Amino acid sequence: MIVLKATQDKVLAALQSVAGIVERRHTLPILANVLIRKTGGQIQLTTSDLEIQIRTTAELGGDEGNFTTTIGARKLIDILRTMPADQTVSLESSASKLVLKGGKSRFTLQSLPAEDFPLVQEAANFGPVFSVPQKTLKDLLSQVSFAMAVHDIRYYLNGILFVAEGKQLSLVATDGHRLAFASATLDVEVPRQEVILPRKTVLEMQRLLSDAEGAIEMQFANNQAKFSFGGMEFVTKLVEGKFPDYNRVIPKNHKNSVTLGRAPLLASLQRTAILTSEKFKGVRLNIEPGTLRIASNNAEQEEAQDELDIDYGGDAIEIGFNVTYLIDALANMGQDMVKLDLADSNSSALLTIPENSTFKYVVMPMRI
Repeated sequence: MIVLKATQDKVLAALQSVAGIVERRHTLPILANVLIRKTGGQIQLTTSDLEIQIRTTAELGGDEGNFTTTIGARKLIDILRTMPADQTVSLESSASKLVLKGGKSRFTLQSLPAEDFPLVQEAANFGPVFSVPQKTLKDLLSQVSFAMAVHDIRYYLNGILFVAEGKQLSLVATDGHRLAFASATLDVEVPRQEVILPRKTVLEMQRLLSDAEGAIEMQFANNQAKFSFGGMEFVTKLVEGKFPDYNRVIPKNHKNSVTLGRAPLLASLQRTAILTSEKFKGVRLNIEPGTLRIASNNAEQEEAQDELDIDYGGDAIEIGFNVTYLIDALANMGQDMVKLDLADSNSSALLTIPENSTFKYVVMPMRI
């Protein structure tokens, strides 16, 4: 009995939306599978890695038969990818097999029992639901995610801090050398909630969120967050731990500031970065009235120097930075102009957008 019929592109799109978290090698073999639940013409796909669970529901059509099974997610995707997008494929489930047919092709795949699939136990008491447009959250994530730590023993840095309070949603990421902060306005007032989303969740959210119209609904519990958007439900475990007090890290009242074009500054840094040493990636910024000089050198005694004309009348300052940190921030900002605030050669620099308090980027200096 054929119980599901749809075009290849529809089935593949639904599968790919949930398959990002599936690990090929897992201590529990069933976690390499996708849980397929068909009810009439509707199909529900669920994947899990025990910490994150993603579920999507799609209307695919087919006859009225119902079934529930689990199949190797990657294998199913690899097979579907080789078929033409407009080809009708059918899925047929029996005892411990799933038969996939398309055109003259036929694949018989081994399935595992659906009742063995470990669904994530959802928290009993989630906080209030609040929402922002998907595009807004996608932009916020891209403005801060590059500053997350990778495999830091301070595990609470391997992720992003979400703070919702009043009508404000703020995202913060830091690896101890730099800090990125971005915020947006919510449609409702919410009581203060603060959670740390793990790195893997952040990367998966960035992959799934679209620029299309439509909101994403969020709910936080003590140890879980839940996101609903575009027919998908995303439940994730949170990182436990105390995130650093980011307000103390963001410099206030730096007396020297310069506003300059983002693209010319980025290009200049990218040029001088070519001759930095592999290990330190250090560049020197010399800022004085009218001129910003950027210089680098490496162990082979090669040197790079670049100059930008600037409108500046403050103190002469020479300061060193890891050039990658500056490039990351500038590359993830969409604005034409940026503002750089400095105190002296030993204090953190603050990078912001002129007349806009929704984005702040702090980078510590380095000795060169």
